[in-house]
Amino acid sequence: MTDDSHSESTAFPSSLDVGDQENGAFDDRGDTKRRGKSWGKGGGKERSRERPAPKPLDAAALEQLALRYVERFATTRGRLTDYLMRKIRERGWDGGTGAALAEPGELAQRMADLGYVDDRAFAEQRAAAMQRRGLGARRVAGAFREAGIEEGDAESVAPAIADRAVESALAFARRKRIGPYGSGDGDRKLHEKQLAAMLRAGHRFDLARKIVAAPPSDTPELMDFD
Repeated sequence: MTDDSHSESTAFPSSLDVGDQENGAFDDRGDTKRRGKSWGKGGGKERSRERPAPKPLDAAALEQLALRYVERFATTRGRLTDYLMRKIRERGWDGGTGAALAEPGELAQRMADLGYVDDRAFAEQRAAAMQRRGLGARRVAGAFREAGIEEGDAESVAPAIADRAVESALAFARRKRIGPYGSGDGDRKLHEKQLAAMLRAGHRFDLARKIVAAPPSDTPELMDFD
């Protein structure tokens, strides 16, 4: 199972149809109408053909959508809830006699209770991946908010994020040739731009300032920036 904010691959035997794919965070095109062209006999008049509109969802269909989604994507309760609510808006809800009310939040919680959704594991994996790319704690916190990670789960991974802060900042500096990875020829204006770049990447001001001011080094030590 993979992260639902990136390119995904199926982790379980998938019963997904091709419509339940994402573009970006949540750009599912499963219900997009496709148009084809045909030419009539009378003067080449174009005819359009459309797929039949999908049936409104009911409780069973909504649960199937949820199961298919968590088969394919590592996600969070918040994102799964948003996905299901969007599907209800797109397709409508079957309000026939005896139809249960749609409760996407409760369904997402049930998926979590069954172990199909794990917000804490998602947070751990997302934080580690972002920090390997050189992004700091503030950017990670923003990603958590976007993914709907609750405060308790975010706090549980905060110590690990803090432990990797220097390593992550140096990874960013290496990519951008800042401080110990630079040439040492920068003037004050360049250093200000480098400091601003590190702050935009989510790093602490004091840590970013130390790295920007550091002289070139072939082997910078993490302890030098603690």
